[in-house]
Parts: sequence; C-alpha cells; structure tokens
Amino acid sequence: MRQTHILAIAASAIVAVAAVAQTAPAPSNGIAAAVADPQRSAENRARDKYRHPAETLAFFGVKPTDTVVEFSPGGGWYTEILAPLVKGKGKYVGLTSPRGAEGAQKMVAAKAAWFGPATVATIDPATGASTIAPGSADVVLTFRNVHNLMMGDNPATAAMAFKAFFAALKPGGTLGVVDHRLPEAMDTAKEKTSGYIKRSTVVKLAESAGFKLAAESKVNANAKDTHDHPEGVWTLPPTLRLKDVDRAKYVAIGESDRMTLKFVKPAT
Repeated sequence: MRQTHILAIAASAIVAVAAVAQTAPAPSNGIAAAVADPQRSAENRARDKYRHPAETLAFFGVKPTDTVVEFSPGGGWYTEILAPLVKGKGKYVGLTSPRGAEGAQKMVAAKAAWFGPATVATIDPATGASTIAPGSADVVLTFRNVHNLMMGDNPATAAMAFKAFFAALKPGGTLGVVDHRLPEAMDTAKEKTSGYIKRSTVVKLAESAGFKLAAESKVNANAKDTHDHPEGVWTLPPTLRLKDVDRAKYVAIGESDRMTLKFVKPAT
C-alpha cells in the first residue's frame, strides 16, 4: 500500500510539472511585425537568434491592446519591439529607478514618432513604491534584471520589486521573467557575483509577492552554456569581457542559458 501511495504521488508530480512546462506558441501577426520592423537597429536584430523576442512575447501572451510595463528598459532593446507593438491600441510604460528615469525618458522621446505615447514611471528601490497606478497593467515584463536586483547591497530590493510588479498588475495579469539561469546544484553564492540566478530563487520571489507560476518555456535555454565562466555571464556574448582571450570558444557558446517563466496574479 505504501509503495502504491508513493507511486501515485510521483505520478501527480510529473503531471504537475508537465502542466507548467510549455513551448512558446506561434507569434501573432502583431508581434511578428514588430520584431521584423526595419526601424530596429541592425545590432539589435542580430541578437534575435539568441533572445527569441517573437517566441518569448508570444509565450507571455502579450497583445497589442495590452498595457505593458517593462521593468528597467535600459538601452531599449525590447522597447523597440514593445512600444510599437502596442502603439495606438494599448500602452507602453517603462519602469525604472529615479536615477534611470532621465535616460529612459530621453530614449522614448527621441523615438516618439515610432514608439507613440510611451511613458516612463519610477520605482523606489528601497520601498518598492512606484508611480504606476495600482491594478492598471495587463503585463509586466523583466528581461535579465532580477540578477541585478539580487547583486545589490540591499537584500530586500528584489522582494520589493516583485511586490511592485504585483501591485501594478490587474487581477489575472501576467508577469514575464527572463534571466540567466544558474543550475540548482551550483553554489547559491554565485548569484551575488556571476550574473546567473537560480530558477528556485525567482520562483520564491514571485510566490512571496503573491504570484502563481503558470508556465515556463525553454525558448531561451542554451545547452552549450556551462555556467562557470571566469567573468560570469559577461564572459559570453554580447559583452565578451575577456575580449580576445578564448573569444572563439565563447562566441561558439553564444549568449547565456536563460529561464523563461510566466507568472500570474490571481484573479481574486
């Protein structure tokens, strides 16, 4: 009887994992057109083979009518896709720290004819308070930023950010996370120095904020990545921090192995 009970539990666990793990659906015409837009820089388009933007956004279920919040847009790699995608139908909001707000505002202003009425909101890293109206976003997206939150001096910063994401979303809204994946068997201390972060760490942050893990995809996985490079994730393209040292080796690996996780804010 005990063995039967154990087998039943194992079978249930397999079914649960299968229900969460998914492949990315085919991109909609809107997403495909935004990715194929010739106004995107050639440098950015060259990285599509590593970042899989069409498949990633399709997996997260992003629609042209959505209010989309992009956390820490940086130089605007994904902004060049997201802002035009929702132009005229939805809304794009870049969420950044007060320190990064001026740069983000200049970026969207310089491309206003292309991006449309994109806006910038701010988040206080210490408290997680943001200028986004609570419950106003359909989708919050963060691409390769959670590891930066974990590497900061304040260990609470990452948790505060996830609480802000939760507050910004409508009930039933989606949080999409892409980040450099640290294998679970490797030393957790590497999360503070390598740029890689464990899936379990991201899931814990999200669930502690109130999210539920809805699905995950291998669309941004890279089996060639050994996760143990001398300069962490920055050893690989596009940074190639070692410059010409073993350059061919790291170019052959390509960009990092990344997790792609879809969380939802419960509808009630």
